[in-house]
Amino acid sequence: MRPRKRRRTRLDPSPSNRQSERSSVVNFVCLSLKQEESRMSSTKTVLVTGGAGFIGYHVVNRLLKEGHKVVCLDSFHSGQQRNLTEFANNPNFVLVQQDVIQPYLPTEYKFDQIYHLACPASPPHYQIDPIHTLKTNFIGSLNMLELARRDGARVLLSSTSEVYGDPDKAHHPQEESYRGNVSCTGPRACYDEGKRVSETLFWDHWRMYKTNICMVRLFNTYGPNMRADDGRVVSNFICQALRGESLTVYGEGSQTRSFGYVSDTVEGIFRLMNCADENFRGPVNLGNPTERTVKEFAEQIIAAVDPSLKIIHKDLPVDDPLQRKPNISLAKEKLGWEPVVPLAEGIRLTVEYFRRIVEEEKAAAKK
Repeated sequence: MRPRKRRRTRLDPSPSNRQSERSSVVNFVCLSLKQEESRMSSTKTVLVTGGAGFIGYHVVNRLLKEGHKVVCLDSFHSGQQRNLTEFANNPNFVLVQQDVIQPYLPTEYKFDQIYHLACPASPPHYQIDPIHTLKTNFIGSLNMLELARRDGARVLLSSTSEVYGDPDKAHHPQEESYRGNVSCTGPRACYDEGKRVSETLFWDHWRMYKTNICMVRLFNTYGPNMRADDGRVVSNFICQALRGESLTVYGEGSQTRSFGYVSDTVEGIFRLMNCADENFRGPVNLGNPTERTVKEFAEQIIAAVDPSLKIIHKDLPVDDPLQRKPNISLAKEKLGWEPVVPLAEGIRLTVEYFRRIVEEEKAAAKK
């Protein structure tokens, strides 16, 4: 008896079946390519101006942790080299030491995103050279807009609550539609009006060229990596307390501020930059809606560092706003964002950071 042949399953050689096979292979290859493109597109080439600054450090740090290629553009006019030390050996980090008011159109990079954070943000620093502050806000912003236009990048402007000036009671808390009460002739105008013209420039660039812009308005952000000589209330109070000095309160201390911890601020910045609705451009307030007087804040720092310390009072600076509190309804609605770090926890983390800085100062003074 002859052995029975094993029946082989053969593909149908008809043209329709061969076409089906080819289609299946093509579809599989296309799907694989799309998945690879999707994976690759999640890794971006990003420019951060002012990356050596306080908020800039935290933005760079998060971008690198997410695996992006980061180019930091900073002149160290107010940024700190110490903020970048930990990134020195990271192959995804590049430092370009250059002033943002100088043209920057590199041929070796095509940027997907630009975080435009460059500008001194505290009165002692932006008042040193008010003309340079204005140039940073106008020429620097224009340079970044032209770069974004060339590369098709989304560019985010870090604006400020100072565009609201000293609001009246009818506009408290401040919402984004409020046009502000700002002096254009005072010592703070180089920053306040500088940021207002930055916003104007961003909107006109969008209207003329459809540049992919967005902007945030930041309220009193604090946290680690601030400068010890920053000159703003948080760093002033904490460093004075750690040095055993009396805390200096300007005026009676009845002026109010809303303090937002830096990780909350950065989260809001990232949510706007990566918003699913790219047509949402802001401006959007990012800050903590819990309002405190400056004196109350000083007392909280004293309680956290050394309850034996005292408060001294000096004259209130010219054009210092008397109240500041954000309406964050828009951020909640469009970004699903609101602050989560309690003030006591933020103070604890910030005091820990500045304690190391003050100890380094003391050690250096002994040498």
